[in-house]
Amino acid sequence: MSHKKMTMSCLVVLALLLATLRPGKGHSCEDCCEAGKAYPTYRCSPPVVAGATRAIMTLNDFDEGGDGGDPSACDAVFHRNSERVVALSTGWYAGGSRCGDRIRIRANGRSVLAKVVDECDREHAFQPPCRNNVVDASQAVWDALGITGEEVGEYGITWSDA
Repeated sequence: MSHKKMTMSCLVVLALLLATLRPGKGHSCEDCCEAGKAYPTYRCSPPVVAGATRAIMTLNDFDEGGDGGDPSACDAVFHRNSERVVALSTGWYAGGSRCGDRIRIRANGRSVLAKVVDECDREHAFQPPCRNNVVDASQAVWDALGITGEEVGEYGITWSDA
């Protein structure tokens, strides 16, 4: 089976599992697909452009028991979703070099500062690893940008080091 067909097959299986399984029941993405084939882990991200690096913002629950999984990689604690915090794709996380730093996120005609607390690696909760261009943000970041309702989920943004 070709890599492309294997990926699609694994994604279909994953979608079915997501509809019926819950985290903590002894299942993981390793049960769904062959490691490295369906869900590549990105080690690099697009270059950071001064003032305006394009990205996709996704919603993350940084609270204990939330879809963020483990405590944040930067400080080994969970964060309240009322905090303006983000996880960056592996390449932008840069081995933790941005831990504790603030980034400026621009979207919807607004701008907000958020603290980097984690790497967006998503190998939990039946989710594939993050793509290489993701800023995974808390609800507080979405709220500050005025993005609500059906717009929440994936949203095109720009970000920069603050």
